[in-house]
Amino acid sequence: MQSERAEDKPILSESDELLPISGLQHVVFCPRQAALIHVERVWRENSATTHGKILHERVDQPGQDRRAGVIIKRAVPLRSDRLRIAGLADTVEYHEDAAAPDGFRPFPVEYKRGGKRRLADEVQLCAQALCLAELHGCSVRHGALYYGAIKRRVEVEFTEQLQARTEQAVRAFRALVDARKVPAPEPGAKCRECSLAELCMPEACAKPGRAARYLAALSSGLDPASYRGQEAE
Repeated sequence: MQSERAEDKPILSESDELLPISGLQHVVFCPRQAALIHVERVWRENSATTHGKILHERVDQPGQDRRAGVIIKRAVPLRSDRLRIAGLADTVEYHEDAAAPDGFRPFPVEYKRGGKRRLADEVQLCAQALCLAELHGCSVRHGALYYGAIKRRVEVEFTEQLQARTEQAVRAFRALVDARKVPAPEPGAKCRECSLAELCMPEACAKPGRAARYLAALSSGLDPASYRGQEAE
């Protein structure tokens, strides 16, 4: 019998629930924010999140269009049984490609409010690509981020490095949810953009690098108690 490759094994947890793809951007942006939203179920709107919500309401209406060589689908449900993630793609363009199993290759497009390309956005988009690849049985090499502030879309290549970083984010997200704990804050410039800043109180009890080390310990399967011991040294 052929042995199962490590990369083909599902990323499971005690709960084995499907994690939301959108949560991956929270984990990459700030582990504490991710825990507050997905563990503590805390949320607060600000002008940025409201603007983003309006932008998504315009594109998250299910539908389909077609132009020369391209089928465009909106609000496309996604799922990966291997990664145990699920979500909704804003838009997926299916481009004619004779090398693809069904003659079309998926090209996901994610809409964002801002105008600055970020790793968190790329990871979320790459997760969508991994779901599409699993669903259609073909490689998905490129996608795009559309930034509303500059009314431009930026193409993203799903390199091996980005795919590895995305799967790492899935493991970290899984560990965070399973731990059911909120890591300490790491104050920084990003806190000014966060709608949860007043609830998070990042300046109150932070130690530099603490949240990142805490999450790394969890995703590596280490006991958080040993992490806290290292903090005290």
